[in-house]
Amino acid sequence: MIVHVNTQGARILREGRHLLVKKEADIYHTLFPHRLEQLLIYGNVSLTPSALKLLFRENIDTVFLRQDGRFVGRLAVDEGKNVLLRKAQFRLSDDDPFCLRASRAMVSGKLANMVVLLQRIKRSRDSREAGKAAVQVKEILDQLPKADNLESLRGLEGQAAVCYFAGFRAGLDRDFGFRKRVRRPPTDPVNSVLSLLYTLLLNRIIAAVRVAGLDPYPGVFHALDYGRFSLPLDLIEEFRTPVADTLTLSLFNLGVLKEKDFFTLQVEETLDLPQEEEDAIDRACADPLGRMGMPEESEDVSDLEGDQFVEREEEPQTPTGKPPVRLYPEAFRRLLTAFEKKLQTEFYHPVACRRMTYAETTIFQARQYRRLVEGEIAEYTPFLLR
Repeated sequence: MIVHVNTQGARILREGRHLLVKKEADIYHTLFPHRLEQLLIYGNVSLTPSALKLLFRENIDTVFLRQDGRFVGRLAVDEGKNVLLRKAQFRLSDDDPFCLRASRAMVSGKLANMVVLLQRIKRSRDSREAGKAAVQVKEILDQLPKADNLESLRGLEGQAAVCYFAGFRAGLDRDFGFRKRVRRPPTDPVNSVLSLLYTLLLNRIIAAVRVAGLDPYPGVFHALDYGRFSLPLDLIEEFRTPVADTLTLSLFNLGVLKEKDFFTLQVEETLDLPQEEEDAIDRACADPLGRMGMPEESEDVSDLEGDQFVEREEEPQTPTGKPPVRLYPEAFRRLLTAFEKKLQTEFYHPVACRRMTYAETTIFQARQYRRLVEGEIAEYTPFLLR
């Protein structure tokens, strides 16, 4: 179970073998550590020493974020005890042919998913812009086998990202000021939501990597760097479009998020969700593209501070001089609710040969990478949007 605590002024305290989330005399949640996979704490929420010790003892991945969703830090929990597996991970991170082969599979999955979404936008909206972008990304996808080193592969992936977002904006009912991907800081509502969703998604991938018993630091595509979780940054690539990008289109196109939900000044206190907003979120998750008439057959880490989560989906950006755009707390809660519902969406996974949720798929893909490291499989198969 993944739990988000964003009630400002709340305290998390221990009572016996469980945790309580309280504000004054009101109890908001009762948390049972044996059911808890990850705890995400937003803004002004405090932990008592006894609660902190229980989280450490139960090895719960506990993430701290600002009230607007920007990453702050996480509790240092024990890594997997399989030393031989971790040793193999680090050894293979220095194996250039292995890194190139695995990275090519991951990037091909990312670009293939981009093409699928762009083609849906083209068909549903008769968009020449999306069609052109789909052709461009497909051409880059076809060039991946020719990339004979990681730098070339990274260059192709960066080119594809620029083409993709030029077509992605055609999927919006309104552009909301979105022209291209701008990350640090996001300067329009669409970029702000993309950044938040990529942040939330990355934290789920980190949890999946730990569930699989892998060390999050040594990856294959993202270079090793001090404090960087390279493996989750690798594995998130194929999930950006199916989870975060499609949900972004839904949130705006179905009116779950509107321009009035964003600000550039001080945020105010969180409000409760009206029932009509809950219903809108349900519709957004049922229709991943939001009124685009292209239902799925079965049914990206951006604004993080510090070097640990540096991503590279485009060339480094120079400061825009524009103030960052953020969500009001009540709208942020709607986004969190929609994100969690999106992760519970079921579809048929062709590699697993069964139905599973997006949340389960993150763990399946992490475990598949572990099998690759341990030599049980010869190739990594990315998750593909159908």
